[in-house]
Amino acid sequence: MTELDEATRQARTVLAADRVSFGCVAPRTRAGVAAAETAGAEALWVGGHVASPNGGPEALAWLARLSAQAERAVVGTAVLLLPLYQPAIVAKQLADLDVATGGRIALGAGVGGEYPAEFDACGVPLAGRGRRTDEAIGLLRELWTGEPVTWDGPLFPMQGVRMAPAPSQPGGPPVLVAGRQPVAMRRAARLGDGWMPYLYSAERYARSVAMVRAEAAAVGRDLDGFTWAAYLPFVIDDDGDRARRRAAEFLGGTYRQDFAAMIDRVAVAGTPEQVEARLGEYIAAGARHLALLPASRDGGEDMVLQALTDLAPRLRAAGARL
Repeated sequence: MTELDEATRQARTVLAADRVSFGCVAPRTRAGVAAAETAGAEALWVGGHVASPNGGPEALAWLARLSAQAERAVVGTAVLLLPLYQPAIVAKQLADLDVATGGRIALGAGVGGEYPAEFDACGVPLAGRGRRTDEAIGLLRELWTGEPVTWDGPLFPMQGVRMAPAPSQPGGPPVLVAGRQPVAMRRAARLGDGWMPYLYSAERYARSVAMVRAEAAAVGRDLDGFTWAAYLPFVIDDDGDRARRRAAEFLGGTYRQDFAAMIDRVAVAGTPEQVEARLGEYIAAGARHLALLPASRDGGEDMVLQALTDLAPRLRAAGARL
């Protein structure tokens, strides 16, 4: 683990620090979590759907389990499909987990939509999911004050609701907005504590940073302390071509489309030297927290440990010189 005083392990400090940090998708076992923390993972991320063809845990249930397993790392969602949930439930669950972890919770939030059936299953209309997300983010922040909240929003009105205890982090866990389109960048600039796109090239990431900054400036918002994160599918293999095939097969199976022609634009795959160079390109593009997703059906945890142990220290040092 990189050296951080216990007092500075809260999510807002770890993720918004003026330095390069590394995280990864959380291993499923306690031993795997311990190994990732020992190797230097500063954050562990979980995702999940309510109902998708790929199966897997629900994000908040996995986050609760992870919060009891991780001893030092920030633990967060990447991502929670916020429009599927009542904000009061999310606020209460995350506040309780933030207290339990001493302030190490982060909320990566997205709007989803790739699986319409889960919106039907939750009784939430697919149309308007962006508006639900925008209102939910504002309401979460109010509920996390620990003071009585009266909210006149059209979707989630309430009178005199107070949640206690308040989160350990003043203002509550940071909200990192995920997405790929300009509307998500605008949401990050206006409402988020950070930006965390997925399936982006370094060049596209740099353009998104510029757009988020421009939108924030247009509304008079200071982005001091903002988290610039990138969620990166990656594969390390001694054979670079094989690494790219493995990444394309993984993403193709997840999204039911052919990724072979675009793999170099949406994933980081290659030899250790190639992966280190590509990760460096994201840092040069403005990313300061790199969240690594092993894009492989086998050997995923070994690749994460290799990246954290062998590549991350040099990349952190290079980032410090920017």
